[in-house]
Amino acid sequence: MGDGKGSPAVVGILIFGNVIILLSGLALFSETIWVNTDERYVYPILGVSGKDDVFAGAWIAIFTGFFFFLLGIFGIFALIKGSKTMLATYLILMLIVYIFECASCITSFTHRDYMVSNDRLIMQQMLKYYTNPSPEGVQLTSLWNRLMLEQNCCGVNGPQDWVSYTSTFSSKYSEDYAPWPLQCCVRDRNYLITNQAACTIGHQSYVHTNGCFDYIRTAVNNYAWGVSWFGFAILMWTFLVMGLTMYHYTTI
Repeated sequence: MGDGKGSPAVVGILIFGNVIILLSGLALFSETIWVNTDERYVYPILGVSGKDDVFAGAWIAIFTGFFFFLLGIFGIFALIKGSKTMLATYLILMLIVYIFECASCITSFTHRDYMVSNDRLIMQQMLKYYTNPSPEGVQLTSLWNRLMLEQNCCGVNGPQDWVSYTSTFSSKYSEDYAPWPLQCCVRDRNYLITNQAACTIGHQSYVHTNGCFDYIRTAVNNYAWGVSWFGFAILMWTFLVMGLTMYHYTTI
């Protein structure tokens, strides 16, 4: 510990605390990279709505997670050396990273709440952009086609979304031909439509009656949990470690 004074027990606790911080930072770094890869492919829905701050929070957390890892290592080294200068530097840098991580948690959580409680916003977006030739429309059309095929769902709340409201899709196709996208039709193992005529008239055995909103909500919730709640847990632990470090700083 060099010339530094202070309780060896406190130093031991702080070293343990910083080991947890560096491991948690590495986990946060990895988890938020996973969020930004968008494994569930829901980013276009958030992006077109302008409510993609769940992903913005994840980008911030990538950097804060990495710096928590580095500062955890630096804090351990400073404690072993018993240097007040190094500990002061550690506390200042940790406070800066702490503030950025707070911003990441708040940003992700607040925008997550807006999206998962607002199925009408997502439905209006779908009705406006599905089969729309604009860049946003092409992107969202591709997303909804994949989503309805892979998740065996139709629209946001069900196939009635397509016939109860005016949409770009309904302006292009007559209700007799296709009241809803053919991706809503039940398919066999080879992804061939089982019975298109029965699907078109709405026979429940041949059209998916459940909406896709639950999948979207679960995806956004999972992403937001990884960014905000796990980040919040790290902040609580880091707050305790910083407080004890300040105490230790005054004793050496």
